[in-house]
Amino acid sequence: MSIEKSAFGTLPDGTAVTRYTLSNGTLSVSVLDYGATVQSIVYGGVDVVLGFDNANDYATVNTNYLGATVGRYATRIKGGRFTLNGKTYTLAKNNGENHLHGGDVGFDKKMWDMTPQDGDAPQLRARYVSPDGEEGYPGTLTLTVTFTLRDSTLSIAYDAESDADTVANFTNHAYFNLAGKGDILDTLVTVHADAYTATDDGLIPLSVMPVDGTPLDMRQEVRLGDVIGSDDPSVRRCKGLDHNFVLQDYTGALRTVMTAKNTQSGIAVACATDLPGLQIYSGNDLAYVNSKSGPLGAYAAFCMETQFFPDTPNRADFPSCVLRAGEPFHSETAYTFSRI
Repeated sequence: MSIEKSAFGTLPDGTAVTRYTLSNGTLSVSVLDYGATVQSIVYGGVDVVLGFDNANDYATVNTNYLGATVGRYATRIKGGRFTLNGKTYTLAKNNGENHLHGGDVGFDKKMWDMTPQDGDAPQLRARYVSPDGEEGYPGTLTLTVTFTLRDSTLSIAYDAESDADTVANFTNHAYFNLAGKGDILDTLVTVHADAYTATDDGLIPLSVMPVDGTPLDMRQEVRLGDVIGSDDPSVRRCKGLDHNFVLQDYTGALRTVMTAKNTQSGIAVACATDLPGLQIYSGNDLAYVNSKSGPLGAYAAFCMETQFFPDTPNRADFPSCVLRAGEPFHSETAYTFSRI
């Protein structure tokens, strides 16, 4: 059981970035203080997430949020605006006409205060204070993200509090490739979702639709490449998956919502969350000349972004993402790795 601290280079403005590596003999996870970014997850000798090998690349070429902690609001908000308590708040339109992943300078581009705690379950706490008005959001919000290793499980817990009513939706944007190389088309997945949010061309939800009879029905194990290559209009529009799934059994309790396995490496992962939604993204537009594992192209990895639904701040019919002043927010996502 150990936590190691090492230099990871500097940002363009000269700020030094530090990498913290948590290990327990089964699992090794490295997290940066820039963006509270998961830089690597090594299981069975395979690094199963994409990333870069220096801080400068994370700051300058990481346009796809590889490994980052995302907030204040992960996913999209229509028109870069929402109304709360009768007041309208205007946000950056950094994804066409919409707001994405917290804005121009979201939590993924911030330096976090890190507190390691060694022991039987190595743990790392990352803390960031987002001031009132940052990226247009109301309230000073304090967020602590706790990374914990237990056997073959990485737990990521989010604890937040705001001094004014606000909206809150946090996720980790790790890109998984369970073979550590190649594409993810032969990855076998199961998703515990009976429905998904059908969207407009900007990926803003229009309605909740059942998965029955569509390629998006992954309640029984399917090959990811068969879904990506299907003739479903929403899949073709995105050139793959970039869909929010309405998860089964949403009660606020942690439950397994997706499993994936790679027969080449023999590695499987189960994703658990207490949230209502899961954005599955199949790396449709990945294009990097350099990464820690070499050049990356489309379908080099997939994301399991646990979340409240896109545009929830504007949708009273979706599970609420409102965080009231002084009330505690807590959520947990866990990734458990195994051999198949």
